Amino acid sequence: MQASPKNKVAVIGITGGIGSGKTAATDRFASHGIDVVDADLMSREVVKPGKPALAAIASRFGAGTILLEDGSLDRRQLRHIIFTDPREKLWLESLLHPLIRDEIVHRLQHCKPPYCLLSSPLLLETDQQTLCDRVLLIDAPEQLQLARTQQRDNTSEDAVKSIMTNQFSRQQRQAVADDIILNNSSLEALYAAVDGQHKKYLERYS
Repeated sequence: MQASPKNKVAVIGITGGIGSGKTAATDRFASHGIDVVDADLMSREVVKPGKPALAAIASRFGAGTILLEDGSLDRRQLRHIIFTDPREKLWLESLLHPLIRDEIVHRLQHCKPPYCLLSSPLLLETDQQTLCDRVLLIDAPEQLQLARTQQRDNTSEDAVKSIMTNQFSRQQRQAVADDIILNNSSLEALYAAVDGQHKKYLERYS
């Protein structure tokens, strides 16, 4: 992986499939004082009311279809559209990915040493991984991903599977990752694994 030349702080890209425990792991790193740049937050930032991207989305799909009463984006409806129509998914990605990347680069340039995290569910599916020195995968068996997500989001198995098919497979992520934490046990076990990985990164980048 090649870090952005403008960024002097080591960047660890942290990713994982839906229900893998990426958020819990990221929160644990943050508890150690590590800066986190969250691509999900950046994706929300670029489609706030008043932003050009939201106007383009409303024009594409119709304001009455894609906007909530307060004028904000109906993300659930947008997910339904793009997960059922590959052409619309490509259109949306071509609009949003460059904007999100620019916002990520800006935030990374203000991270403090010795290292920071770029947290992104689509780290490997986009060119965001080129901003990273290493990739850390939070890994979990697919059946466990399904069960966790259904319980967390109170959603159907089919809905979760639809999201999973639009992400890299577990095997694809494992093939690319530099470091892997298997999250198939308790939250305490995940925290212990994160603590160990944090220690290794401190040794590498301090």
